[in-house]
This record gives sequence, structure tokens and C-alpha cells, in this order.
Amino acid sequence: MSTNSHPWQFFRACGFDQVRLTTGADLLNLDQLDKKLWVALACPTVGVEFDQKTLALIDTDKDGRIRVPELIAAVKWVGALLKDPNDLMKGSEALPLTALNEANPEAAALLASARSILSNLGKPGAPEITTSETSDLAKIFAGTSFNGDGVIPPDAAPDEATRMVIGDILTVFGPEADRSGRPGVNQAKVDAFFSALVAFDTWEKKAESDSTILFLGEATVSAAGALRAVKAKVDDYFGRCRLAAFDPRALTALNREEKEYLLLVAKDLTISAQEISGFPLATIAAGKPLPLSSSVNPAWAAAVETFRKSVVAPVLGDRSELTEAEWTELVGRFANYEGWMAVKPPATVEKLGLARVREILAGSSQTAINGLLARDKAEEGNANGIVAVDRLVRYHRDLAKLCRNFVNFGDFYGRRDKAMFQAGTLFLDQRSCDLCLDVTDVGRHATMASLAGTYLVYVDCVRKGTGEKRSIVAAITGGDSDNLMVGRNGVFFDRKGNDFDATITKIVDNPISIQQAFFSPYKKLVRMVEENVAKRAAAADAGANAKLAKAADVAANPDKAAPAKEPPKTFDVGVVAAMGVALGSIGGAFAAAFKVLVEVKDWQLPMIFIGAVLAISGPSMLIAWLKLRKRNLGPILDANGWAVNAKARMNVPFGGALTEVASLPPGAHIAVGDKFADRKSDWPKLVAILFLAWWAYAFINTEGFLYKWTDGEYGRAPVVSKK
Repeated sequence: MSTNSHPWQFFRACGFDQVRLTTGADLLNLDQLDKKLWVALACPTVGVEFDQKTLALIDTDKDGRIRVPELIAAVKWVGALLKDPNDLMKGSEALPLTALNEANPEAAALLASARSILSNLGKPGAPEITTSETSDLAKIFAGTSFNGDGVIPPDAAPDEATRMVIGDILTVFGPEADRSGRPGVNQAKVDAFFSALVAFDTWEKKAESDSTILFLGEATVSAAGALRAVKAKVDDYFGRCRLAAFDPRALTALNREEKEYLLLVAKDLTISAQEISGFPLATIAAGKPLPLSSSVNPAWAAAVETFRKSVVAPVLGDRSELTEAEWTELVGRFANYEGWMAVKPPATVEKLGLARVREILAGSSQTAINGLLARDKAEEGNANGIVAVDRLVRYHRDLAKLCRNFVNFGDFYGRRDKAMFQAGTLFLDQRSCDLCLDVTDVGRHATMASLAGTYLVYVDCVRKGTGEKRSIVAAITGGDSDNLMVGRNGVFFDRKGNDFDATITKIVDNPISIQQAFFSPYKKLVRMVEENVAKRAAAADAGANAKLAKAADVAANPDKAAPAKEPPKTFDVGVVAAMGVALGSIGGAFAAAFKVLVEVKDWQLPMIFIGAVLAISGPSMLIAWLKLRKRNLGPILDANGWAVNAKARMNVPFGGALTEVASLPPGAHIAVGDKFADRKSDWPKLVAILFLAWWAYAFINTEGFLYKWTDGEYGRAPVVSKK
């Protein structure tokens, strides 16, 4: 509960009380207002008509929702920076520099930052600052190389050598954008770059100091590749030869069986065919050297020839075959090289070349760049102050409005401005609907929103010119639902005035008004009669068409055998008797009703008529009244991610304000004489005349006038009152 003496004021809207926020003091004391009196406790940062950057700044935990503590913290922060907190209630786009409380050290620093922004924008001495001037950081920092963001662009370097090294870092690790939008490098990338330079240089120096690594010079790299290409196959060859020496019986299997060759010759072969490459490198025999120039598996001939020229010849001399001992010697000669390659650093700076790497390491560019980063770091406070000015200006403009859509729903119930959850206006079926909300998942939203007791239409909106699409839900709180159906088209205007083609995709049916509920039973009766008449007419039409088709078939085919005649229809005496009883009952009921009506007094007739109408329309009106008095905005907003803390009712008068039904403007003139008007029926007049005549007869008869005029022959004798 409230623990201070702040004099809170409340207003009532649609039957529930909400706190009134009219002064800056009201906002600054929100932390003392009982949270049970807040209309909302949380709202989403997306799907609402509010400045997204302001909401992102308030949402300090970045969970996509604004909560009570975050809103209170924002109000407290900006309120302490202003001389007069009442300035928050103005919602002004511009923040006068004189409004800042210079006695507050943070406010004084922000004032200096604001003047720095205006100076960078070419507006020194300007008396106020706006969000349009603080929001474009790239423009603000366009003329500065040191803006406290920890990113240094190449042109921040004082000499060409340092600029070139920064360019090398950009080439190797890619750019980071600074606050001005220019590409640059940060401390992490600088450290990683120079660490990579040192690692690559150290690795290269190891080969230079150990002659056994690159023992063939630059040719060692290609020779190692040639050996690596055939190593597995050569190991396989000598392994098979050792197995043949162990047991000659395995020789046939080691060389592959004849049937495997028969399968190969049945199709076209290439020397690189997978089937051939899987065969041994050469014919297997016990203790046989590996042939290098002939009798080699055709699929491996090219690789073996490269191996012979690049490895065997430089190391062992030119020869046509290789023993297993010589093969072991060759592999051993490359062991140091393979070990050296195994510890090669990631190939990040290798693209620069060894000469450039050592040139950079020999210079002082690392010290120079670190100095530039330190200089930029020194500007962090001033730069963050410039960013904080943008936050201050936005809070100054938006916080009061946010509170009127969070602490209370003043904008929604005040009807002077649209609430932040109202997406625009839907024009449909000669009415305009102001309560429209954006929806992302129609099915999920409808499940919760149906509890609001409101007639809802879900609408798909499309701008065909731009391809922009959105889904909305609109509350229908005026008129009737006779012409509302899935597939009905309208036009939706968003808050910026953009128009969308709108099509109803789903309807949640609830009462719209008591007036609609009054006529609902009669409309249902008319629809039932129309549907039954249409069904019977369709059945009769189908029967007539069938008879015509049968007659045409007989006329066109006279030679066909005549169909058997149907037996003559006979009347069922029981049916006739039942019909007589039914007609008699109906007639008796009408006679009894007529007798009752004749005997009642004339002043009772309107009461009987009103009673009959209430008996028919009363239940429907009662149900509608019960639902309309419970009509609630809460479930509609909760389905969109809000946490509504109050029963935000939408009673009948307020609902009428949310949905306006078409009406002629005051002073409009209606021209008479519609040549296409429907012909007026005489039945209503005739029924009215008959009713008046019957009422006049009942009055004359009840009062005894008819009895007197006919000398007692007809009518009821007048009742003589007893004294």
C-alpha cells in the first residue's frame, strides 16, 4: 500500500477507478502507488504504436517487456535531471537546455554533451535539442575519430604505416562499425592479429633453424603432398606382400579373384574407375619391390609417377622400383616435416606473406594502435554522455504518454488520443472501429480474447502496392452483425494513414447491443421461414424438372415400353381424421384467444401486446445485458502479451464511442423521389386498420354500447356497479 502522503487523485471510467496523472510529482511518486491500483503491470515492446527505441531503452533486461520497476526507474532518472518535473507532462519533442538541473552533476555533464551534439551538427548556441538531432549517431560522430566506442578507423592513425597495418587487420579479421558508421578495429581484433603474427613467425623460424624439416627446400611441400597421396596405398601393397610371404595360399585372394575382373570387363572402364582404384597398387608377391614405372594399377599410375619424380628421385635417386626398407626410410625422412605441419597456426595472417608479417613485427605499429585505442577509451565518458542525451530527450517526450497507457488507460478512456495498443481504424459495413490491435497468432489470440465478451472480427490486411501484410483484431461495439461474415471486405487505416485491403478471416460472436438482442428472435424466425421456403421451393423445382425430363424422354423415344401405371392414390381415412382433429384444435385455440381478447378491457390490450413482445425478446435482451455489462478489454490485451491488472470494462455508452455507425451529417438534405425505390406494400396499413377496427369493436362491446344499439340482440350487457 501507499506509504507516503502524496495526494493521489482518481477518475472513474466505465465503472472502475484509475489514478489521475496530471503533474510531474504524480510520476515521481509512482513507486509509492499501490501496484494493485496500476491498470497494467507489464506490456510488450513490440506490436504497439509507440517509439520502439524509447521502449528498448526502458527495457533494461532486454526481455521484450516493460515492467513496473523499469518504468519507475526511468521516471526517477529523468525526473532528477530536470529543474521542473512538470515538463514531463508536456510530451514536447524539444528539450530546452535551460530545463536541465545544473546542480545535479549528471545533468551538468549531459548539458555539456547536448551542446557538443549541437556543435557537431553545426548548431552551436541552439537553445533546445530534439530527438531528430540525437538519434542519428552516425551524423553526430561523423567528424570525430575518437568517440569512445572502442573502435578505431584507419584514418584515425597519424601515419601511413599505422594506417596500412589497420588495413591489414581489416583484411584478416573483417571490420567493426564505429558510432559514425565507419569500418574500424577494436582491441580484441588488434590483440588477436598481433598474436597470430607472432605465432606464424615463430612457426616459420622453427623450420629455418631445423634443416631436417624442409630438407628439400621449397620442394619439400610438394614432395610431402606427393608422398601423402600414395602413402595408404603403398602401405597396403607392402602389407599384402608380407602376408603372401607368410602364407602363399593367400596369394590369389590378395591379388583379387578372376571373377572380380570378369565383372569389370563387362562394362566400359576408365583408369580412374572406382572399381580399379580399389585393387592393389601392383601384382602381389612375397618380398616383391613396388614397381614405379610399369605394372602399376592404371588408376594410380599418375600419382605413383609424381611420387617417383618428387620424392624417390630427389631422396634415393632415380630408380624403377622401391623396396619396403626404402619406403620406410622415405617416410621417416618426412616425419619432422609432418610434425612441424601438425602444429601450424590457423591460417589467418598467412595470406599477408611472411615478408609482410615480419615487417609489421619489426615496426612499432602495435604500440601506436594501442595508443589510439587508449585515446578513444578516454573519450568513452563524453561519448556515452552523448548517447545518454538521446535517452534523456526521448524520456522527456514519451514517459508521460507511456504512463497514460500503463499506470492508467487515460488515453484510451479519455478519447483525446489513441492508446498505444490501438493499431488504427477499420472501416467495415458502414461503421468505423477504433479498437483494433495487431495480432501475430490469430488462433492463440482468439482463445483468450473470446473471454472478453466482445464481438471480435479477425482481419487480414494487405497493401498490394508494397506487399506489406498484417493481421488485426477489431472489436465491434455498435450496430448489428447481420452483414458481418467471413470473407467480407473493408479498408483498414493504420496510425500513419496508410490504407490496407482488409478481409474478415474469423469471427468471435458476442452480443453487440441490447437493441440488436431485441430484434434477434424475430430475425431468426424470418431466417428460418426463408430457409424453409427456399428448401421447399428447391425441392418442388427439382421435382418439376424431373417430371419434364421424364416427359421429354418419353416423347423422344415412343418405341420404348410404356412404364407401368402407378396405382391410383387413395385417401387414408386415419390421416383425414387426424388433420380434422388438428385443424379443430387450432381453431379452438384461436377462438379461445379471441374470446379472452374480447373480454379484456381496452386499456389492457397494449399491456398484453407489450407482454407478448417481452416474452419473446426478453430472454435475448437479458442475456445480452448480462454479457454487455461484463465486456472487458483485459483478455484482448492479455492475449497480446499485456498483464492487465484491472477489469477494464467497455460498457454500452463507451462501446458506442469506440464504433461509430454511419449517419447523415447535421443539416444534410435528402432529395425525395427515389425512382428505384422498392414498391411499398399495403399490408402494413391493412393490418393496422384491422387491428384498430378490432380494438374499436372490443371497446364498444365491452362497454355495452353494442348491446344498447341493437336493443340487446348482440353484444355484452353493460355491467351495473353495485353501490
